[in-house]
Amino acid sequence: MTNLYDKAYEQSINDPNAFWGNIAESCHWYKKWDKVLDDSNKPFYRWFIGGEMNTCYNALDLHIDNGIGDNTALIYDSPVTNTKKKYSFFELRDEVAKFAGVLASRNVKKGDRVIIYMPMIAEAAIAMLACARLGAVHSVVFGGFAANELATRLNDAKPKVIVSASCGIEIKKVIAYKPLLDKAIELAEVKPESCIIFQRPQEQASMIEGRDFDWEQMMASATPHDCVPVKATDPLYILYTSGTTGDPKGVVRDNGGHLVALKWSMKAVYNMEQGDVYWAASDIGWVVGHSYIVYAPLFQGCTTILFEGKPVGTPDAGVFWRIISEHKVKALFTAPTAFRAIKRDDPKAELMKDYDISCFKTLFLAGERLDPDTLFWAEKNIGVPVIDHWWQTETGWAIAANCMGLHHFQVKPGSPTKAAPGWNIHVVDAETKPVKAGEIGAIVIKLPLPPGALPTLWQNDERYIEAYLKEFPGYYKTADAGYIDEEGYVYVMTRTDDIINVAGHRLSTGAMEEVLANHPDVAECAVMGVENQLKGQIPLGFLVLNAGVTRDHNEIVKETIQMVRDKIGPVAAFKTATVVKRLPKTRSGKILRGTMQKIAEKKDYKVPATIDDSSILGEITDALGKIGYGEKA
Repeated sequence: MTNLYDKAYEQSINDPNAFWGNIAESCHWYKKWDKVLDDSNKPFYRWFIGGEMNTCYNALDLHIDNGIGDNTALIYDSPVTNTKKKYSFFELRDEVAKFAGVLASRNVKKGDRVIIYMPMIAEAAIAMLACARLGAVHSVVFGGFAANELATRLNDAKPKVIVSASCGIEIKKVIAYKPLLDKAIELAEVKPESCIIFQRPQEQASMIEGRDFDWEQMMASATPHDCVPVKATDPLYILYTSGTTGDPKGVVRDNGGHLVALKWSMKAVYNMEQGDVYWAASDIGWVVGHSYIVYAPLFQGCTTILFEGKPVGTPDAGVFWRIISEHKVKALFTAPTAFRAIKRDDPKAELMKDYDISCFKTLFLAGERLDPDTLFWAEKNIGVPVIDHWWQTETGWAIAANCMGLHHFQVKPGSPTKAAPGWNIHVVDAETKPVKAGEIGAIVIKLPLPPGALPTLWQNDERYIEAYLKEFPGYYKTADAGYIDEEGYVYVMTRTDDIINVAGHRLSTGAMEEVLANHPDVAECAVMGVENQLKGQIPLGFLVLNAGVTRDHNEIVKETIQMVRDKIGPVAAFKTATVVKRLPKTRSGKILRGTMQKIAEKKDYKVPATIDDSSILGEITDALGKIGYGEKA
C-alpha cells in the first residue's frame, strides 16, 4: 500500500516539474515562473526561471497580509546574558524593514554583498532578512572567526558593507570582535565602504570615523524599506565551506528554489504547522542556522528560537529541557554531539525531571553520524521519535530523512532512513558503476539536484564542476561513503577519505565508532586511520568517558578493543586506543579527525579556523605521545 512518502518520492524523480511546480504555488510570487526546471545549460540546472519574488516578503510580510502578524515569529533566548525577547511578525518585519533602510542609506542595493560577522543575537537574523529584503547577497561569517580567514572572505565576496557586533560571549568569556574585524580589513585587498556595529553592553567597540556606524543610532533615523523583487535565480546568500587553504569555496543559494524547498520541508520533513514552535540549536554561521533558524520556520509561519548558549555550561546540562518547556518547543534540531555532551554530564537525565516537556514531539539530529548509543539514550530518556537525517552545506536541506510529515518509517539505528523527495541517491564504485545493496561505495546524487541545492560556487563555475561533478559524470559527489540496503534505507558511514585500507581490506571508521560508543563508560569517541608500514593503515581510537567514571582506563581500552574484535573481526586490526578528556571539534560539533590524524602521523597541519578550542590539540598531542604516536613518539 503506497503512502504519502512513496507518492511524493516517485513524482519528484519522474516528474519534477509537476512536483515542485505544485509546491511553489503556496509561495508568494510577484511574477510566476516561465519554467519550473531549466536544463538548457547542463550541468547548470536552474529552478523557477523567469519567476520574481522576495525571500523576506515570504518570511514576514506574507504572514502579516494573511492575518497572523501578532503571532510570535522569533524568540531570542540568551542564558549567557540572562536575556529573553520575543518578536511578533509585525515587530520583526518592522525591525527588518528599518535595518534594510539603514543598509540602503549606506548605498547597498540589489546584488551587492554584505558580510555579517555577528554572535547569536536577534540582530544577526534581522541583518540577514534585511539583506534579503533589499535583494542584497549576505555572507554570514562566524563571529570571532580569525582575522585572516575573514579577510579571505572579504576578498572573494567583495562586500560593500560589513555588519558586526562589539563582542560575542562563549559561556562566560567575552570575545571582542572589533579588533578582529579591523585586522581583517587591514589584511584584505578589498575594503568595505562601511561597517555597522551593534554595541553590546559587555564590550564597547572603538569606532573609526567615516567608516564605522553605530547600529542603534542608524536605526533611530532609518526610513523603512519595502521588499525589492528579485529573480528566482538571483543569489540570496554565499556561505563559505572552508578557508584553511586561503581559497574558500563560496556555496551559492538562490532565492526561488531555496524558498520552495525549505518551506515544503518544514511540513514534509519536520511535521511543523503554522504557529508551532521550532528550535534549531545551531549557529547562523552554519547552514543549519541559515536554513532552519532564520528562513524555513518563518516561511512556514512557525515561531523560531535563536539560542545564545551551549548544551552544557549555560548553566548546566538541563538548559535544553528548560528551553523546550518554557517556550513550548514541538521539534528540536541539533547535532548528535550536543546530546553526547548532555549524556556525558547527566548520564541518567536527572535534570530533565525538573521540566515539563510534554509539548515536545520530535528530536531531529544531523551534522555528523548519529551513533546508535546516542540514539538509544535519547529515545529512552525523552520518549519521543529521534530522527537522524543527513545533509550538507551544499544541499541546504535534508538529502535523506525519515520524513515525519509524509510517513513515519521504522527507525533503523545508523541510518537516516530513505532519500528525501527530490534526491536521487545512488551508491557507486570508482568507475561510477552501481554497487550491490549493502555494499559500501561512494554516495552520489543523480543530476539535477532539487531546488534549494547549490546551483554553483560564487563566481567559480569551473571549481564547482571540479569539486562536485567531475569525478562521477552525471552525478553530484557527496564525498560521503556508505550503502543502501534492500529496503532503500541509506547508511552514511563516513567521509570517503575516512574509509581506511587495512592490509587490503576497505573498512569504515564509522562502523568502529559505532561499536566503541556502545561501551557503557564511553560518552563519545573517534576513530581514524594512521599510516602503518606493514598494513598500509591501522585504526586508532580516542575515547571520552562519561562523567563520574572512575574505573581503570587501561581496562576500559582493553574492553573496547575486544568489542571491535568481536563485532567487526580481527581484520579491523583495532589494537590501540587512548582515553582523552575531550575531542577537538568545529563550532558545529564535527570532530576534527583529519587534524588528529596528522598529529598522530607527525605531519604538518594548520589549526582549523572553525575549531571550537585550539588548546585541545595540545591535549591530543600529549595523549598520543603516551601511546607512541605523534611528536612524543
